[in-house]
Amino acid sequence: MARIIETATDAIEPTAVDPVTLDLIENGLRNARYEMDEVLFRTALSPGIREQHDEFPLIADPGGKMVVGQFGLSIPDFLDGYDGPIEEGDVMLTSDPYACGAAISHANDWLVVVPIFHEGRVVGWSSMFGHMSDVGGKTPSSMPTDARTIYEEGVVIPPFKLYAKGVLNDDALRIILNQVRVPDWNRADLNGLVAACRTASRRVVEMCQRFGTATYLSALDALLQRNYDAMKILLAMVFEDGRTLSFTDYICDDGVGNGPYELKLSLTRTGEKVHLDFTGSSPQAVGPINYYINENLTRMFFGIYMITVADPQILWNDGFYPLVDVTIPDGSYWKPRHPAALSGRNHGIGRVFDLFGGLLGQTNPALLNAAGFSSSPHFMYSGHYTTGDRAGEWFQLYSIGFGGIPGRPLGDGPDGHSLWPSFVNIPCEYLESYYPLRIERWETIADTGGAGLHRGGNGVDVAYVFEEPGAIAIHDDRWLTYPWGVNGGHPGSRGTKWVERADGTRQVLPSKCHDVPVSVGDVLHFVTWGGGGWGDPLERDPALVELEVRRGLVSVEGARRYGVVVSEGGSGGDGGGSHGGGVDVAATTSLRERMRADRPAELPVFDMGPPIEELLARCEEETGLPAPKRPVWTT
Repeated sequence: MARIIETATDAIEPTAVDPVTLDLIENGLRNARYEMDEVLFRTALSPGIREQHDEFPLIADPGGKMVVGQFGLSIPDFLDGYDGPIEEGDVMLTSDPYACGAAISHANDWLVVVPIFHEGRVVGWSSMFGHMSDVGGKTPSSMPTDARTIYEEGVVIPPFKLYAKGVLNDDALRIILNQVRVPDWNRADLNGLVAACRTASRRVVEMCQRFGTATYLSALDALLQRNYDAMKILLAMVFEDGRTLSFTDYICDDGVGNGPYELKLSLTRTGEKVHLDFTGSSPQAVGPINYYINENLTRMFFGIYMITVADPQILWNDGFYPLVDVTIPDGSYWKPRHPAALSGRNHGIGRVFDLFGGLLGQTNPALLNAAGFSSSPHFMYSGHYTTGDRAGEWFQLYSIGFGGIPGRPLGDGPDGHSLWPSFVNIPCEYLESYYPLRIERWETIADTGGAGLHRGGNGVDVAYVFEEPGAIAIHDDRWLTYPWGVNGGHPGSRGTKWVERADGTRQVLPSKCHDVPVSVGDVLHFVTWGGGGWGDPLERDPALVELEVRRGLVSVEGARRYGVVVSEGGSGGDGGGSHGGGVDVAATTSLRERMRADRPAELPVFDMGPPIEELLARCEEETGLPAPKRPVWTT
């Protein structure tokens, strides 16, 4: 466990904080958190961080509790895994999930932790991790889809002092950067992480100087207590005492032929506290899809759902953690044993939100979201230029794909969006300027969103035309199972990937693959999945369905899923193209009457699509890919 070296020995007595001061400090922290983002974006070089914002900041109290942050990580777990003194001016770095209690979840995430000192004492912590586009290993971008151990996934950095009392450890950094393919990117991104954390530290010190250390620390306690109080009320309102809720979803496969992996989560409230239990989930994967999640991150995910739904203006934090107990079985998908591979854990991170949505929504189906684009699928392309002034130069791209957001109680799911609200697309102009490829198509795919009163968002088809020979890699999921619909809504469509070769042949790709060779003129179609629909499709406004047909979001045939008959022909004025004409009112009324008569009177709360065994039996016929083998526990 870390030993904090402080020169100040006098105790800080708590003090009352008036509402105005509390509001000023709260917004000062919020602004410092956003300033961390901007500092990093303006100094990073990799497109994953610079353009897509694949990074997550945090500011904590002296004990390591998050007071403000985007995604959260566990500073207490990091401190437990570091054995040594921490002093003013130190900057800590690690990329080893097993050495920091899963404060991060794979070796591509470089985690920087900075103690914030003021007048000889620790008044907080600033921390940030960012996804490095490459950390070495056997394949470009360091995420081999057939990895069995973390040792195949690049350099794994144990917790150490990158800076000791402000002095950079040049030798250690040189050894680390010697392991990666694009060291300039890693150096710039790492410098940005450090600069962002130091910026937050300065802002915290400024607030201590402005308001006084006692007032600042007491304000943090008040913010944490506010979340505790809010959560205690919410738990009593939402969950019946003594009742256990459970929900199960799946990861389709692990990249080496096993799957689907069952992910089960149960919740029981007893008195003021709830118990989250992952017992019943599948064993750890052979391949790299394991998501090593620690108990504090589980609490954080739970809090995101509970607090932000109840009051989005609350600055959610770690204050409610004592109200949530967590059980994660050792050797399971959620807590694999070292040295299990972890690089494909992005699907599990996303699926957590589907799990919580399905679990918590059972208490009130009117507040239930469907399943959505619960992953951050990766596309990688690398090689050497063969012609022109850059002949022989290495190029490497890492990017994150977008898909359909679920239908919700308040409306449709957005089309072609990220799971993470702060992520943005890499602009086509950027890609075409800096990489030897052309974007032939970037468009939403009609009917891929699940039908419902509120439609699930559509997936997208991004067509990459390669202008240099190289190799591509893909990390994706939901090619076998469906993004489920709720309250009568239908599931969204599955994702698919294929390459149209320059010689006219077509190659279907698995959702997880690497080192796939591509030649000049080959075209990759990166098709993502849609979001599930919410509510009865037959209740959707026919005029809205017809408008979406004209806009190319729903096809004429797809409109019939809503019981809407749209006449053929006509030129759309809201998106162009020859799509539908107008709504045939009489035919629509008749079709909806027949559809209602042919279905159960009570619509299912969840529509998961066909059962798993049926999906496996029809897998190769429907997808062109062999069915995975069900995982089993071993002793």
